[in-house]
Amino acid sequence: MFFYTPYKLAKTFTVFCALTFFAFAFSHPVYAQKATDAEKIIADTLEFKSSLNRQPRKKNFLRAGGELLLAEAIPFSYSKFISKAPYANVTWSSIKHNLNPGSWAWDKDIFKTNQFGHPYHGSLYFNAFRSNGYNFTQSALATAAGSYLWETFGENEAPSPNDFVNTTFGGVVLGEMTHRLANRIVNNRATGFKRQMNEVIGFIVNPMNGLNRIIDGKWGKVSRNAAGFDSTKISVELDLGARRFNPNSYALPGAKGKFGWFARARFIYGNPYDDYSTPFSNIIINVELGQDDSSKVNMINVYGSLAGWELRNSEKMKHLAILSANYDYIENEAFFYGGQSVKMNLFSEYQLLDNVKLNTAFSAGPVILAAVPNTYVYNERNYDYTSGASVGASGSVNINNRFFYGLDYRGAWLTTVNGNNSHYFLHTLTTEFRYRVVKNFSVVAEPGYFILEGKYDEHPDVNKKYPYLRLSARYAFDL
Repeated sequence: MFFYTPYKLAKTFTVFCALTFFAFAFSHPVYAQKATDAEKIIADTLEFKSSLNRQPRKKNFLRAGGELLLAEAIPFSYSKFISKAPYANVTWSSIKHNLNPGSWAWDKDIFKTNQFGHPYHGSLYFNAFRSNGYNFTQSALATAAGSYLWETFGENEAPSPNDFVNTTFGGVVLGEMTHRLANRIVNNRATGFKRQMNEVIGFIVNPMNGLNRIIDGKWGKVSRNAAGFDSTKISVELDLGARRFNPNSYALPGAKGKFGWFARARFIYGNPYDDYSTPFSNIIINVELGQDDSSKVNMINVYGSLAGWELRNSEKMKHLAILSANYDYIENEAFFYGGQSVKMNLFSEYQLLDNVKLNTAFSAGPVILAAVPNTYVYNERNYDYTSGASVGASGSVNINNRFFYGLDYRGAWLTTVNGNNSHYFLHTLTTEFRYRVVKNFSVVAEPGYFILEGKYDEHPDVNKKYPYLRLSARYAFDL
C-alpha cells in the first residue's frame, strides 16, 4: 500500500530539495558569471587536454545509500507525523509480519498512486545511485532494494507485488530517462541566466542529480564538462490545441463529448539507428496535459531502447531490430490504463523517391503488469491487475518534409492476475494528418479511438469504444 499520493510525494520532496538549494545558494558564491575570453581559452584547453583521460564520477555508496534512505524517510515522516496515515504506524510486529514472504498481498490503492506514484518514487531510488557514479544495472538493483525496503519497513500493511513491480520496473524506466535528460540539459560551460534556468530545469527533471550538484558545488559553476558529456540530439514537438473525448461508450446515442484545451510535449532523445547497443541511447517521451474532470496529467508514455541489431543499411532501405522497455500511463475522462512492458521492435525506413520517405514499425512482447478499467469493482478498486502480450504496427509517409500522414495501431490481450475472473482485449488506433505551414510550425489533426473488450466469468461482458479527436498547432525544434 502507498496512500501518500504522487503529487504530495513530488511536492514534499521538491520542497525539501528547494530548501536545500537555497541554503547552499546563500552560503556559497554563485558561479554563473560571464566568462572572460581568457577563462574560455583556459576552459577550451582543459577540455582538449583532458578529453582522452577523463574519469567518470567516482562511486559514492554512502551518499547514494543515504539519498535512497532520504527518499524513503521524507514520505514516511510526512505520513507519520503530519497526515497521520494509519499505514505509517510501523511496529516490530508489523515488520516481522512483512518479512514473511507468505504475507505479500495485492493492494487496493487508487490508480494514480499505484501507476504513477510508485514509478516516480522508484525513479528517486534509481537516481540516488545513478547520479553517484553507478551504472544502469547497479542502479536498477538499488531500485529493487529500495522498493523492498519500503514495502517491508515503510508501512504496516502487507507488501504488495504490484507495488514492487511498479516501483522497480517503472522506476528504472523513468529513472534512466530523467538521468539522461537532466545531464543533457545542464552544460557546465554555459553562463548567465540561461545556465541558471538550465540548472533549475535539470533539478526539476532529476531532483537527486540536482541535489548532488548543489552538494558538490557544481551548481552554476563554469568548468569543463564531466567525462562523456552528453551531446545527444533531442528533438522536441510542442502541441497546443483542442481535443474531444467521448466519455461514454460509442454505442450510446447522443454521446458526443465536448471539446477542451490540451497541451502535449514530445521528446525524442537520440536516434534509433545510432549507438543502438547502449541501453536507453534512444528515448521517446510523450506527456499530455488537458482540461479533464479526472486528471490534469492525462498521458505519460516512455519508450527506452535496451539493445539493438542492425539488419540492413543502404541508401534506399534501413532495417533495425530494437528491444525496448516501455512505461504507459493514460488517464482521461473516457479511459484510463497503466502498464509496463518489454517489446521487440522492427523499424524500417524506405527512401521511395528523392522527396518521399516511408517509415514502418512492428512490435510485440510481454506486458509485465497492467491496470485495466474494471466495470465491476473488485476489492474497492475500479481496475484489475493483468498480464499478457501486446502487439503494435505503424506506418507513416513524409512528402517533401511538408505533408505527413501516419497510422498507428496498438493492441493487447491481457488476463487478470488479481481481480474479477476475466480477460481483456485492448485496441488503440490513431491517425495523424500534419501539414508544415512554415519552417517549424505545423497544423495537426488526430482522429482515433480506444476499444475495451472485457470477458468476465461471473458478470456480463463489456464492449466499449471511445472515439477522440485532437486538433492542434505544433512547434518543432532540436536541442
